[in-house]
Amino acid sequence: MQTLIDRSSVIPYYAQLRQVLEEDIRNGKWKPGDKIPGESELINLFGVSRTVVRQALKEMVYEGLIRREKGKGTFVSEPKISSKSLLQSLDGFYQDMAKKGFEPITKVLEQGILPASPKVAAYLKLDGMSPVIKIVRLRFIEEEAIVLVTSYLPFEPCRNLVNADLSRSSLYVFLEQECQLVIARGRRRIDAVAATDDEAKLLGIEIGAPLLKIDSISYLEDGTPIEYFHGLFRGDRMRFEAEIVKISGQGKAWGLASDEVDSGWP
Repeated sequence: MQTLIDRSSVIPYYAQLRQVLEEDIRNGKWKPGDKIPGESELINLFGVSRTVVRQALKEMVYEGLIRREKGKGTFVSEPKISSKSLLQSLDGFYQDMAKKGFEPITKVLEQGILPASPKVAAYLKLDGMSPVIKIVRLRFIEEEAIVLVTSYLPFEPCRNLVNADLSRSSLYVFLEQECQLVIARGRRRIDAVAATDDEAKLLGIEIGAPLLKIDSISYLEDGTPIEYFHGLFRGDRMRFEAEIVKISGQGKAWGLASDEVDSGWP
């Protein structure tokens, strides 16, 4: 059997193997949820070492193309959901996913009033221990948990939120329609983190699995901060994209220059 590995090529064997496996996924030989051959079978099929196979699979896991389950095997992952809006516009998760044709569902895990922590008070420019509304939501796409998001808003202007039903509606739309609060701008920062025990259980992933964390502060037209949130997005199911433009002869991302970004964070 032809191995499809070019022994004379300067391209590393693991990269060639990865290319073959990715093509099989793209061509539909293996569909999302399908189990692919194990390490030993790939070694025999392609005539390469276990190190080569593990490196190829490791990179595919990192890219979110496959997932490995202990004691079960290696499976093709669901395609990642791409989002530009969450980094480049004021759309929230609900609005962004609805535009893509999905029907987001929200499970509200916590919704109530508590004193602001020093961190939240600083982000919202409140006095220490000021009352804020905390809302913790687990967001689903097609019955699969995708993001765990925690929002903090000042109590006085947002008091109607305390008893609001956010299970199938947008927080930002509610703020505009019921509280007459229109978000005019915001700052969002993205980091890579590992899932804790509790986060993994809620999102249905393994402890330590990669998450994309977005921290955001949203402002009204007069510059008043009205919401701070941090969202934990599954790294195997979400990707974020940003459009880069060139302004005044210098490269600059849509939004803020690099020397402006940190100024919005206490």
